[in-house]
Amino acid sequence: MKSKKKINSNIQDHNGIRISYHEKVCAERMKTLFKAIDEMRKDVKELKADMNRGKGAAAIIILLGGLLGSIIYFFQK
Repeated sequence: MKSKKKINSNIQDHNGIRISYHEKVCAERMKTLFKAIDEMRKDVKELKADMNRGKGAAAIIILLGGLLGSIIYFFQK
């Protein structure tokens, strides 16, 4: 009876070690994922800033083109 109890105890200890190792590996993976997500958020913010600058530049170019076209049309008439 004692050996059976000891075997069950060893198996439970072994499973506990395997679970704790698995948790350690998963924690490391989660840490890596969170780091990657933070980097992606930073990249997305930079891309949004670049797009906003591009929109502003395009609006200015269109405005200047419209003014220039109006002036040329006015003097050709």
